[in-house]
Amino acid sequence: MNQIKKANSMNRAKTLATLLLVAAGLSACGNKESKPGQALVRVNGEEITVSQLNEELQRANVQAPQQEAASKQLIESLVDRQLLVNEAVQDKLDRDPKVVQAIERAKALIIAQSYLQKKLGAPTKPNAAEVEAYFNQHPEFFTNRKQFDMNELVFATKDMNDGLKGVIDSAKSLEEVASWMEQHKVAFGRTQISRTSAELPPELANKLVNMPRGQLFIIKEGERSLLVVIAEIKDVPVKLAAAAGQIEQYLVNKKNKDAADAELARLRGKAKIEYLNGRQPPEKAAAPASAPAAVEAPAAVTSDKSEAKADDAATARGVAGLK
Repeated sequence: MNQIKKANSMNRAKTLATLLLVAAGLSACGNKESKPGQALVRVNGEEITVSQLNEELQRANVQAPQQEAASKQLIESLVDRQLLVNEAVQDKLDRDPKVVQAIERAKALIIAQSYLQKKLGAPTKPNAAEVEAYFNQHPEFFTNRKQFDMNELVFATKDMNDGLKGVIDSAKSLEEVASWMEQHKVAFGRTQISRTSAELPPELANKLVNMPRGQLFIIKEGERSLLVVIAEIKDVPVKLAAAAGQIEQYLVNKKNKDAADAELARLRGKAKIEYLNGRQPPEKAAAPASAPAAVEAPAAVTSDKSEAKADDAATARGVAGLK
């Protein structure tokens, strides 16, 4: 299974690299002429220009003192890329229908993003009062933040059967379950992990706080499942001074998202959108506000006496990852 996943990952990486190279090649082919003094290198007749180098420097966020040294490395990287682009075009990869479709998709995304950036303008920085208000409105993320230290047994979801479920329901410790799994040749691994209430969906964090100490519960994550027990719950409060920077960035992102949603709603309102071949528009549902999180929420949490469904989308979690 791991080999298959590794092969799929390598194939995806190769495909992405090809798409990027071909996209760069098409851009270069569409701009043969350059202003005098703009060309830095010619690779089999194809020019690498100052504007290309400046673009790479900007994307890499290279500061002025390091630009001279970085420029030399980036020029060589551009030469390598152009060589690969030339070979890709010679192999007619730029005519492959899947590649053409991917390039058109990338082009559409770039144009759409450019429109939003122009429409929204520079993000409005929240003032100190807004930052403090968010801090005070979410004590569960800051002043009352908890840290959950957990021990886990990790196993394949497909190995969950009636026998294993029965053992988990009656067991009083992870060791009992681990012993049964060893006897029945069920593969598993052991891990220790810590998560804070700022990193988990509020519903899940509340259930963990109130869960009896030592109770086993299962977190299902697609092809794998985790049998978890909380070893310790600690108070780990965060002060406003430490959280202010990340709260500020979260509020900026939220304002941008709200503005983008409003613009999309306006455009949809005046557009004629026709769903064809019997398709129906999805039911409109309000998306929850989100904040950056260090971990994704598990898809489901179950125990022998209770079942809790955690939101697997990003939810309002305050500022996660503060140490």
